[in-house]
Amino acid sequence: MHLCSLCPRNCHVDRDLNLGVCKMTDQIYLARAALHYWEEPCISGNTGSGTVFFCGCNLHCVYCQNYEIAHAASGKEVSLSRLADIFLELQDQGAANLNLVTPTHYVLQIISAVKMARNRGLKIPLVYNTSGYEKVETLKMLEGIVDVYLTDFKYWEEKTALAYSKAGDYPKVAKMAVEEMVSQVPHPVFDKSGMMQKGVIVRHLLLPGHVHEAKNVVKYLYETYGSCICLSLLNQYTPSKRLQKKYPEIARKTTKREYDALTDYACTLGIGQAYIQEGDTAKESFIPSFHYEGV
Repeated sequence: MHLCSLCPRNCHVDRDLNLGVCKMTDQIYLARAALHYWEEPCISGNTGSGTVFFCGCNLHCVYCQNYEIAHAASGKEVSLSRLADIFLELQDQGAANLNLVTPTHYVLQIISAVKMARNRGLKIPLVYNTSGYEKVETLKMLEGIVDVYLTDFKYWEEKTALAYSKAGDYPKVAKMAVEEMVSQVPHPVFDKSGMMQKGVIVRHLLLPGHVHEAKNVVKYLYETYGSCICLSLLNQYTPSKRLQKKYPEIARKTTKREYDALTDYACTLGIGQAYIQEGDTAKESFIPSFHYEGV
C-alpha cells in the first residue's frame, strides 16, 4: 500500500482506493499530447513543444484556465508503456522537447516512463511544467530526469494563496522548490538556435489588482537568483464567468496599465532579459482543446 505524500498537501491516502486533493487515482489520465506553440520562445521554438497534459492537480486555483482537466472532469486512462510510446511519438513529430504539464502527482510513473523511453531512443530535453507547489523531497527524485524546470511562482502573500488556491503555505513552498530546481540545473543552457536545453524558467501570472504582490515576486527572484534563472512575466490571465459571484475582484482581465507597471518595475531593478507578452493574450483561443489528441 502506497500512502501518497508526493506534494505539499500530504494527503497520505492510498490512491488505489481513495482520492487526494489532486482527485486522481494511481492510474495515468491524460487530456492531450501534441505539439504546442504558445510557450516561451526557447521552449516552443519553430517546431513546437511536445506537450503532455496530465489530468488532476494538487492546487486547484479558482481561476485555472485548464479547469476542465485540473478538476479531473475529463481524461483518458493510459498505461505506463503507452506513456513512454507517447513521449517517443512526440519526438518523432519533431518536438523540441517533452513538456509535462501538471505532472506532480504522477512523478513516480513519469520517472519510469522516461527511463523506458530513453532506453528506446528518447533524446530531447524533458520540461517539468509545474505550478510551483512542490515538495523538495519529490523534486530530488527528478534530478537527472528533468532538464528544464518551467515553474510558476504564483503568490507572495499567504492570504492571496489561501484565498485563490487554499494553500496558505504556497509562498514558502515555492521558495524552497525554486531553490531545489536551481541547485539541480544552476545555469541556463541554450543550443545554437536559442532553444533551452537545461535551466529554470520561473513564470509569474499577473492577477488583476495584484501589481504590488507581483513586484515582490519579481524582486525576490531577481535578487536571489539573478541570471541563474529566466523570468517570464505573463499577462494572459483569462477570467471565467464562474468567478463573478465569489471572486468579483479578479473577474476581469489584467489591464495594460497594470502589466506595464510590472514590466517597467522589472526594468528599474536592472533585469535585462525576461520574457514578456505583447497584445491581448487573455483569450480562450490560447487555451488548447482537450479532446485526447495524441493520447
